[in-house]
Amino acid sequence: MTDVEDRELALQIVASHGSDEIVTTTLQADGRVLARVTDGIYRQPGSAIRELISNAYDADASRVIITTDRPRFDRITVEDDGLGMPPDAIVHLLRHIGGSAKRSPEGIELGVTSSDVNVSPGGRRLIGKIGIGLFSIAQLTQTFQIITKTAGDNWRTVASVVLKQYSDEQLADSRDTYEAGLVSIWQEPASDIDAHGTTVVLDRIRPKTKETLQSAGDWLRIEKDQVDPPRFHIGRYRPSDSTDELRRTHGKFENVPWTEDDEPSQAFTKLVNAVWKELDRGDRNPRLDKMFDYYLFMVWELSLAIPVTYIAGHPFDIPLRGSVQVYELPGSKPDSARQVQLLDGQTIRDRLGMPDARSEADDFRVVIDDLELHRPLVFRDLPATSNKVKSPMMFVGQLRETFPGVDRELSGGPLAFQAYLLWAPKIAPVDHIGALVRVHGASGTLFDPSFLRYQVQEPTRLRQISCEIFVTEGLDSAINLDRESFNFAHAHIVRLTSWLHNALSRAITQQKQVASFVRQRAKAQGEEIESSALDSVVSQAWEEVTGDDDDIPPVLLTTSPPVEGSPGSYVFNRYRVLGDLAYSSSLQGRRIERQVTAIAQILDAYELLDLLEPHQRENLLRLIVNVLKAGT
Repeated sequence: MTDVEDRELALQIVASHGSDEIVTTTLQADGRVLARVTDGIYRQPGSAIRELISNAYDADASRVIITTDRPRFDRITVEDDGLGMPPDAIVHLLRHIGGSAKRSPEGIELGVTSSDVNVSPGGRRLIGKIGIGLFSIAQLTQTFQIITKTAGDNWRTVASVVLKQYSDEQLADSRDTYEAGLVSIWQEPASDIDAHGTTVVLDRIRPKTKETLQSAGDWLRIEKDQVDPPRFHIGRYRPSDSTDELRRTHGKFENVPWTEDDEPSQAFTKLVNAVWKELDRGDRNPRLDKMFDYYLFMVWELSLAIPVTYIAGHPFDIPLRGSVQVYELPGSKPDSARQVQLLDGQTIRDRLGMPDARSEADDFRVVIDDLELHRPLVFRDLPATSNKVKSPMMFVGQLRETFPGVDRELSGGPLAFQAYLLWAPKIAPVDHIGALVRVHGASGTLFDPSFLRYQVQEPTRLRQISCEIFVTEGLDSAINLDRESFNFAHAHIVRLTSWLHNALSRAITQQKQVASFVRQRAKAQGEEIESSALDSVVSQAWEEVTGDDDDIPPVLLTTSPPVEGSPGSYVFNRYRVLGDLAYSSSLQGRRIERQVTAIAQILDAYELLDLLEPHQRENLLRLIVNVLKAGT
């Protein structure tokens, strides 16, 4: 709306004095809003790569290859074999920020959508909405190239883009338009006539972004404080005055759990297995930010966010008999969860008659450097722990809500989803504790440890639940612009939240009933051993702090690697904790060892050990041992 139109509207309002006339107009946003979007509303470098992968998915790509020159990160390229863009489509992309041709009739003409504007030409449910994902690149660089080609075209189009930095002064006199950057476009002859796809080349990566990708700040702290580096990393890079310098750590440039001979999918499997092996190594609650440098952490988050297949199959489509106890959750009724018996080879989807609502694409592969990404979630052969309930429990439900009697403008239309809640004695990594909401296979929010603001105090069992919600209809309009958060006032989020919180209540109640039954059976069979005085103190502490004594961790003081079958235990170096008592058979040594073990278990009830690095835990217990020795 121009200034003249603004004045005319104001005069109409004044002229309506004393009459029944109502002045109507439209709500509009000016250029400052769009300017801030193009300047970068995304929070992390990985967000840009995620959005480019989503664009490739929407373009019906079967393969996306991401290459970086890690650990330098001077250049990043994202190449896909999607449909590519003809000149009119790339012009629309660059000239209509926030006016995506996706989900619009114009997209049909440009070849962006099928006759259903919400679906790609190849039949995929679209991820992108309003056409701002390209500007997530502002998080990485202000200069990039788009190279694109459609099948049958003997020319490829190249667009060189320089983004402008947002400035309030620049918009002082202009509210309606904003120049987000400068674009140079040309065409080059192509010999590969049948080839198609798009490549985005990111050069001149922002210095601060480079430092983030290189984990530069973490390496400085590691050097300064002389602490151990993350268990797995891609190496340390430090540019010198004359040459680039890669630093060795413990004799290696990088430390990763795969070899250069591994296929990309095999390499990623080894990365996932390495996280679970942390339980065997005595890390009771493995955390990705402790295990990985930023690059590997980013790769893991990407694998959770994009519509790729699971590393070992979708939980509803693999046989789980003997691995997981399955329960069906009621839809809207206040009934309790109902246990479901699976036959040999039977899947949850077949047993419950659930429609196939999978949104991950079997023909969509994403490779970043030497890793092919899959969803890093496993549901079978999970490690046994000290918990009384040994077998994981999966609670499965689905809902379709039409919001009868509510205008579509208020409800946002129908909402439909399927979901599971997996209770397991150990969730690894702990980053997977919480609820992850996927909309048509994609997620920018990842696991929310608050379970969408669940208020009931169940700290122990909430730390043992991982949940995925697969939205097949609706919720798009409840996702904020950056796709990394929700509008919690939206009707779809309100309904989904209500369902999830009810499901959590049912799942926790059912797990408690099973745990109580196991305890009673053990008592009836005489399998419970008389507890010592220290065991009673620890058990009472866990009851007071967590509500039950179901998950008291074993504490192992050992000079050798922990034995197999001890996941979920805390494992400490015997000599570093006990000092000269480590090899003593004296009564005092045995008593102090039992006492420090009990103290460690009580500290864990308050979740205090998780706040410390492994070496800090050992130092703390060593000091406690010294106090106990001084008191004898």
